[in-house]
Amino acid sequence: MADEVGTELVVRTGADGSFSLWSAAFQEGFHSGRGALREARETFLAPSRLERFPPGSLVRVVEVCAGTGGNVALLLEACAARGLTLEWWGLELDRRPLALALASEAFRRPWQPSTLTALSELLARGHWHGEGATARLLWGDARQTMRDLPRALPGPVDLVWHDAFSPRRCPQLWTLEHLQATTAPLAPEGRWISYSAAAAVRDSLRQLGLHLVALEVAAPGEHPTGRTLWSGGTVASPSPLASDSPAGDRPAAQSLWRELSLMEREHLRSAAGEPYRDPDGTDDAATILARRSQAQRAALASGARGCSGAWRRRWGVERR
Repeated sequence: MADEVGTELVVRTGADGSFSLWSAAFQEGFHSGRGALREARETFLAPSRLERFPPGSLVRVVEVCAGTGGNVALLLEACAARGLTLEWWGLELDRRPLALALASEAFRRPWQPSTLTALSELLARGHWHGEGATARLLWGDARQTMRDLPRALPGPVDLVWHDAFSPRRCPQLWTLEHLQATTAPLAPEGRWISYSAAAAVRDSLRQLGLHLVALEVAAPGEHPTGRTLWSGGTVASPSPLASDSPAGDRPAAQSLWRELSLMEREHLRSAAGEPYRDPDGTDDAATILARRSQAQRAALASGARGCSGAWRRRWGVERR
């Protein structure tokens, strides 16, 4: 279901009935087909494991590309329910997604009035302070605001939620340099979390010295290569991530993450794993993509990386 609201943004309804948008400029939706709420819960909130913070703890979160505000809305209510104090910094270029969301009854329906007040204040003023939470929304190119943010941070960050458009559509926010900037503030046990399983992103994180696991978000059959081989995202941390053993009544089939499969590890060593680069943090998408293509050709010629086509044939993976 979709209703056009302008030449660049289209309102969509996800499979879970939640509000979402599609960008004509990027030719991509803001959320997966699962729906915005389900994606926020499964991809970002669940692997954050807020239960590891005792009640009364301070949790610092940076969100790259706050978009419609659904992620921070969920985070505000989840932290309040657990008695946690939240400090949140959101990075966003475009004011329209949050404005469109707040104007939509479908978006507003799931959230508490205090949460909607927080989002409205963020849109109008760029900051909000409530009982047990503060939030700041920094407008502009995330490459620049992320580089400036550490000076404003009062301490290490517990979570980074990276929710930009996909690397092939918006490589500016997935370069080795930008990923270094977004992960540098992480506390030793902090977690960088994203829906992306792209080899270039994962190998960049690996080169930055982070430990990686694959998110188990998709249900069986939701990816053509099968659940045991592929994943629904990535979690990275300066410290090794403990095995996600089932807790309570959660069966093993519902574990949140696993080690990267052999298929995924081989993917990192292929040309697909060549990082996006943007040394000055000012290049446009076309320049970044062209630079990566040149680096891929050089890596193939030298034998530093294998052929992505051979990797796809070996594992029966269709080009996406």
